[in-house]
Amino acid sequence: MYKITFLISFFLLSLHVFSQTTITGKITDKNTNESIEAAIVKDLKTNKNTLTNKNGEFSLSNTMPSDTIKISFIGYKPKYVVSNDTAKPMSISIERGGVNLKEVVITSHSNNLTTTKTLSLIDLDKRPVKSAQDLLRLVPGLFIAQHQGGGKAEQIFLRGFDADHGSDVSVSVDGLPVNMVSHAHGQGYADLHFLIPETVAGYDFGKGAYYASKGDLCTAGYVAYNTINQLDKSMVKLEGGQFNTGRLMGMFNLLNDKAKERGQSAYIAGETLYSDGGPFQLPEHFKRDNLFGKFNTNLGANNRLTITLSTLYSKWQSAGELPNRALKEGYISSRFGVLDSAQGGYTTRTNANIKLVSTLNKNTIWENQAFYSHYYFNLITNFTFHYYYPTAGDEFGQHENRDMAGYKSTITHKKEWGNTILTSSFSVGGKYDHTHPSWLAHTYNGSIINLLQLGKVREANANMYFEETLERGKWLFNAGARLDYFNFNYQDLAPASDSDANIFSGQKTTQNKEIICPKLNVQYTFNPQLQLYVKAGKGFHSNDARVVIANEGFQILPPAYGLDLGINWKPAPRLFINTALWYLYLKQEFTFGQDLSAQGAQGQAVQPGGRTVRKGIDLSVRYQINDWLFGDLNADLADPKCIDSAKGHNYLALAPTFTSTAGLFFNFKSGWNGGLSYRYLHDRAANTDYSLTALGYFVTDASVNYTKKNYQIGLSIQNLFSTVWNESQFEYTSQLKNEKAPVDEVSYTPGAPFFAKAMVTVFF
Repeated sequence: MYKITFLISFFLLSLHVFSQTTITGKITDKNTNESIEAAIVKDLKTNKNTLTNKNGEFSLSNTMPSDTIKISFIGYKPKYVVSNDTAKPMSISIERGGVNLKEVVITSHSNNLTTTKTLSLIDLDKRPVKSAQDLLRLVPGLFIAQHQGGGKAEQIFLRGFDADHGSDVSVSVDGLPVNMVSHAHGQGYADLHFLIPETVAGYDFGKGAYYASKGDLCTAGYVAYNTINQLDKSMVKLEGGQFNTGRLMGMFNLLNDKAKERGQSAYIAGETLYSDGGPFQLPEHFKRDNLFGKFNTNLGANNRLTITLSTLYSKWQSAGELPNRALKEGYISSRFGVLDSAQGGYTTRTNANIKLVSTLNKNTIWENQAFYSHYYFNLITNFTFHYYYPTAGDEFGQHENRDMAGYKSTITHKKEWGNTILTSSFSVGGKYDHTHPSWLAHTYNGSIINLLQLGKVREANANMYFEETLERGKWLFNAGARLDYFNFNYQDLAPASDSDANIFSGQKTTQNKEIICPKLNVQYTFNPQLQLYVKAGKGFHSNDARVVIANEGFQILPPAYGLDLGINWKPAPRLFINTALWYLYLKQEFTFGQDLSAQGAQGQAVQPGGRTVRKGIDLSVRYQINDWLFGDLNADLADPKCIDSAKGHNYLALAPTFTSTAGLFFNFKSGWNGGLSYRYLHDRAANTDYSLTALGYFVTDASVNYTKKNYQIGLSIQNLFSTVWNESQFEYTSQLKNEKAPVDEVSYTPGAPFFAKAMVTVFF
């Protein structure tokens, strides 16, 4: 009897052990049937969890039949299912719901070694996005400034950088690069205005140079947006406000429910916008038209094809920057006056983006992407007025016509051994920019007086990277390396009378350079409430091809070395905190292509900008006060300095030292929602010895909406208290008409006063 009892017990125990299995499945959106990446799948009995991959697929080992599995994702209602004991993958759909910080779990798994998925999904849900510019402002610590009319790319500030228009911040949409190298107006020029904000499904961001998948221009960080694959509903939105502002936007499903069942989706979105831009004596007459379309389809059981097309048209005029003394000395009658009425611009960009995601087996995904952009840009500006050319004035034009194409192939393989997971990624890619032509000209009322630069730019970048991510228990180790190779070519076509001809005379027209950037990231998760991480890596920013050729290839790819020490912490169920101490060293501060032109006009060669160092503290707090009230706070300190300059003369002009944003947002079940928020930028040095100050500002915005199933009405107010502030500021040596001598001081673009805009949206 004893032996029989023992055998039965042994049999039942063996059955228990061997019935443990690995369950697999796919998580999708209930309404759109779209795959959900980075959803948390957790076995409530073993507390083991995993994240879904790019296809929404998951694999969870050591799970027994009848175990309860919880699926959670920010912005969705949590769902509980019972695991099966078959080899058939589970198909689980989850339903959208409000953001609930109680459901946010700090996990030892990570898709990109950042916590930005949590922060970005919360902020996109709570903060109203009214424009493409607002999309950039969603990134904690990132500030922007517009200084040449609404159609020009914004100036970007992040982590102690005045990154001009993108020289140290990499921006992409669905993997398509937004930045343009060797741009006529500035290196890394990132004009995001072709992105219709309502088409954005989410975004990812990272600060520092720690990401093997990110290459050129990713020193301060990166921002990557992804657009909606399938619409839940079609919609039409009408907006109108002060300063003759109006906008019409529509998004329309093109396929029916039967197509959805076949795994197909297609929609088109468009917008048209007009605005005078503010109370300027010279109205901006800013006009923008956008058209966007996206198509998704399955090719067999294991391939997903996505095709995206978009086109932008934008035209505007601008009062430009105004010297501080212009109002005091009566040259203009108000802060919104104008000194040169010919300033303005015109730009177009057309994009094609194709992506194929293939599931080779349950552990291997292969992504292939090809893209193409055709771009046109024309800008008239005047910063110095009558300094270089007392009679005709210093107005100048910048122009380029560009074709940009690229390709990227990435294969990712995941392998599990018990409690150990190894994810391997390998990628190769390339990008080619052909600008034909690019020119800078001295102009008068927009007409060319003489050319200062004229040439063709060809720039090629070939790259590859690999990375290994090892997860074991509470530890995660990520190590990788990236190789980039650049070929710069500038063909000078300027006539002999060109003011800058001597810069390129006798120089080689081609330069080449490669750079290897290692990355190492480590994180330790104590529990679902606390995680520590260390990030270390080398990055770089390429120089403008014209500067590269003029300087005979010196400092083509100056490296950047960074380190982050950070914490993710949930001290209470509805409180999430991310903070980091960081350090960044640059071997050469960026040298702008525009500097080449300005100095070249005086017959001077351009010199490298010198070594710099930045260190600081980032803090992000998200707090759900109750079911209907939500608060957030971002505060970012930075100490940017030039190493090669004497103390007191080592400030980095316009580099931010302290920024903060915060807000309170409400959402009632009755349909009322909205919020109140501020953004604060501290005073900072406008030049290297801080003898000139770029004034900070504190601006408050508010919004209120009433949302129902089939419609939404709302009111948004920018600069609620009509604060007098300067949106952009620069140090210029300028000379106004009739002035006897030039003056070195700060010039500014005035920020908009109180601005109210109403909105009506219909869903169908």
